[in-house]
Amino acid sequence: MITDSSRIIVLCTGNSCRSQMAHGFLRHYLRSLGLSRAAASVCSAGLKPHGLNPRAVTVMAEVGIDISGHRSADLKEYLADEFSHIITVCDNAAERCPILPGKGERLHWSLPDPAKASGSDEAVMSMFRTVRDAIDMRVREWLGAVP
Repeated sequence: MITDSSRIIVLCTGNSCRSQMAHGFLRHYLRSLGLSRAAASVCSAGLKPHGLNPRAVTVMAEVGIDISGHRSADLKEYLADEFSHIITVCDNAAERCPILPGKGERLHWSLPDPAKASGSDEAVMSMFRTVRDAIDMRVREWLGAVP
């Protein structure tokens, strides 16, 4: 259950695509539920961060969510923090995630890495949109009925 005091972290390997998109959706829907940024907090991080992917920014903007101000953070920045919910969005992060303080609920959403898509620009963007939509569905299901 998400409350005003919830602290959520979304993890993946690079903190460039999947975790950034989940971070954006979570913030967006938490506001829809009346939980402000100052109350329930959301962050994302990576085991080996390598920068925010511009395609992730583009596909999120297509659905009205601006993640252009996000930065790719290293999980090391959060190792002393307690989280109520720890969400991994790639298998590598789920397998290699260190134990974080507290008794946070761990969730794993296995999602393909859109940054590994190949082919034409449209094929790659299609994969980013597919993953974005899968993340949107997961976040909505997890939070319950969201407007």
